[in-house]
Amino acid sequence: MISKKKVIAVGAIALAAVLTVSGCTSRTDSSSGGSTAAAGAGDAKITVAFVPKLQGIPYFEAMNAGGKKAAEELGITWLYQGPTTADAAAQADIVRSYIQQNVSALIVAPNDPDSMAPLLKEAADKGIKVLTADTDAPDSVREVFVNQASVEGIGEALTDQLMTAMGGKGKYAIVSCGETAANLNAWIAVQKAYTASKYPDATLVNVVYAGEDQAAATSMATDLMNANPDLTGLVGECTSSAPGVAQAVKDAGKTGTVFTDGLGTPQSMAPYLKDGSSSASILWDVQNLGYLAAWAGDQLATGKTLAATNDVNADLKGIAYDSSSKVLLLGDPLVITKDNVDTFSY
Repeated sequence: MISKKKVIAVGAIALAAVLTVSGCTSRTDSSSGGSTAAAGAGDAKITVAFVPKLQGIPYFEAMNAGGKKAAEELGITWLYQGPTTADAAAQADIVRSYIQQNVSALIVAPNDPDSMAPLLKEAADKGIKVLTADTDAPDSVREVFVNQASVEGIGEALTDQLMTAMGGKGKYAIVSCGETAANLNAWIAVQKAYTASKYPDATLVNVVYAGEDQAAATSMATDLMNANPDLTGLVGECTSSAPGVAQAVKDAGKTGTVFTDGLGTPQSMAPYLKDGSSSASILWDVQNLGYLAAWAGDQLATGKTLAATNDVNADLKGIAYDSSSKVLLLGDPLVITKDNVDTFSY
């Protein structure tokens, strides 16, 4: 697993792949849930479908851009559609539609891994290759989980960045998103244990859940500060709550008194990183995560076996695969700060 020591700050070279997000286009508007294929590959037999937790937010649109790029380069068809709210039932309906279409590979970032598991089995029973990406359903039949970074790497990086701002002591709270999201809950478990072991003078006082709603995250963060006047830290555990908690601190006039970090997309966090209401954002190359998911779907659909290390393309070399856990790991988490945030385009 990746230790905190491997967390890296992003330089211009490391961001080269990310900066192509806005340049990835297709012949079909992604918001319609349509398909993308390489020019001249309209009759491609391989169809890879991705169902995100929520369509229309910058994070998953960046993953979609990476999937489109992979489709163009691999000559496959890429389908993308998610619910307009982070609703497990609505997501399940989209998954069912792709099962009915008999896609070659189905990739899901489940809002509720437990309720999604039977549908993933239904897909597998039809011969569809089943994967998860961004968020896992570990108790399902998924053949591969395309993981953005290790659980320890993300949880420890979030804690270290916040503790650096807080001086290694004080009380903090977490505003998470989906209460059943496996990835968020796994990171929170690491944060709890890591805080207790490395930062004995710091205390995690509460974890609340705002769904994928930035306004709700701001409201909950405000309530946490009011209920805990001695609170000195807030973590936004997903890409909607990270800017939400920073906005709450800014609105309360507590910048420099209450410190925040989280998992926010660069441009959504840029104003807060620059004005000091957020200290750092922990993320990864989201476009590359989408590319890797599409590539893995194609590999499985064509009967190929993932190696222990995989050279996917010029930007994705040495991608590790653990056959025991069936996890394909993108790499180390990235630390985004006021110094490098403007090098991101999304």
